[in-house]
Amino acid sequence: MRALLFCCLLSLSLPASAAVMLIYHHVAEDTPRVSSVTPAEFRGHLQYLRDNNFQVIGLDVLIDQLKSGKPIADNAVVITFDDSYENNYTTAHPILQEFGYPYTIFISPGDIDKRTGPVMSWQQIKQMSDDGVLVANHAMWHEHMARPEKGESEADWLKRMRQTILDAERRIKEETGQSHQWLAYPYGEFSAPLEQLVTELGFIGIGQQSGAIGPLTKLTRIPRYPAAGQYADLKDLGQKLRTLAFPITGYLSADQVISSNPPTLRLQLKIEDFRKQQLRCFAGSEVLEPTWLDDNTFEVRASKPVNRGRSRYNCTAPSLSKKGYFYWYSQPWLN
Repeated sequence: MRALLFCCLLSLSLPASAAVMLIYHHVAEDTPRVSSVTPAEFRGHLQYLRDNNFQVIGLDVLIDQLKSGKPIADNAVVITFDDSYENNYTTAHPILQEFGYPYTIFISPGDIDKRTGPVMSWQQIKQMSDDGVLVANHAMWHEHMARPEKGESEADWLKRMRQTILDAERRIKEETGQSHQWLAYPYGEFSAPLEQLVTELGFIGIGQQSGAIGPLTKLTRIPRYPAAGQYADLKDLGQKLRTLAFPITGYLSADQVISSNPPTLRLQLKIEDFRKQQLRCFAGSEVLEPTWLDDNTFEVRASKPVNRGRSRYNCTAPSLSKKGYFYWYSQPWLN
């Protein structure tokens, strides 16, 4: 009994480790604020990471740790960009090179082939690749992927999704020689059938819902924190960098595409480094008190229907082993 007690106390004294992935789009002063940071803000973010001893690692390193079961580097941060914008090359890339930080760009090759909007050229992307930037898949045309279009059968939709993923991967390999099989879902939208397809293709799926990344993070819905617009403030970002991943063992009711409104979130998790009575969830400003179905399973449901489009529930709990750190899980909904 004494040995068991010592083991349990020791496990609580060991600080929990987690990684955080940041998502950027524009680094510019003349682009939509909601998806932008200014060059000065971006430089400030990178300096903050350096000054506070965060470990900026490549996405390849993190994925290897998650797939192999290796320990995740404590206070690890991964930097990513979506949508292929040219200011990633002209503005963000030189700043990142100054700091020597690795990062990943998720691109839609069809948009680059047709030069749709202010996107990079293949020549610029090839230069970034040669400089060590990781180039990965954002679907061929940056399309909505979570469900069939009106009048489209599920079989035809899944065939189309398979094609857009594989076509994008092929074009990236043709132009850069890289093929990581990482898919960042456009708009952060995914669904249970799409997650299954991603798994069947041997890909990793990456979303846009908030949250930290830990050993039990599901590899078809890896979270990322937005770092632009209202989320660019260093006080807000600094808190999110100090979050941990809930050890979720069962996504019992957590498909992003909702079947009833308001939706019910039901999760099964290990309760080791937080007290379950301190777990709280939120739907906007509404506090959702969890209903515990057993010692490790809870559910929450908002009192009002969620809005049309994208929304989310956020769940948090303070860590017992790391002062000032919170466990964080964000459940995206698509109505």
